[in-house]
Amino acid sequence: MKVASPGVGWRVRLREDLAAARHRDPAARSTPELLLAYPGLHAVWIHRLANRLWRVPVLRLAARVISNLGRTMTGIEIHPGATIGRRFFIDHGMGVVIGETAEVGDDVMIYHGVTLGGRSMSHGKRHPTLEDGVTVGAGARILGPVTVGAGAQVGANAVVVRDVPAGAVVVGVPGRVRELPPTVTPTEADHIDPAIWI
Repeated sequence: MKVASPGVGWRVRLREDLAAARHRDPAARSTPELLLAYPGLHAVWIHRLANRLWRVPVLRLAARVISNLGRTMTGIEIHPGATIGRRFFIDHGMGVVIGETAEVGDDVMIYHGVTLGGRSMSHGKRHPTLEDGVTVGAGARILGPVTVGAGAQVGANAVVVRDVPAGAVVVGVPGRVRELPPTVTPTEADHIDPAIWI
């Protein structure tokens, strides 16, 4: 998983975020609408500020306050310690929770009600890693220090507590890997709507 380099300026990231939202949401009509009325974008932008502060130990309280304000404004809770890649898009967003040690790669999309949570009270890595190009359906729970491989899809309301191979589709409670239809190639798997699997 690649995490965006610190040398990438905020204007580049802003343009990437807007392009990613426009590409992934057919309801997006204009740039002003995206800038003003997309809480998923706002939550990511607030997280970037909070995460920058989180990296300075004496500013961690300020990071938590900014993160909490972001949750109040958007209904999306992203811990300031979480690592978020480029072009991350949260569609609708209400009820999304992303824990402190979660890692989200580039070009990841998640829907409302998703939890990237922990399963233990121990210190250290306790939240999931989503590699590049992962899609997570509405209401899914990915719990513990599991890895969801690049291009994998997690169906709506699935509960994932084990690693998911790259390109797989996971459904159910507990989540289980479901094979792709024979007509779908691994590159096409990146564009399958996880809602069709339940």
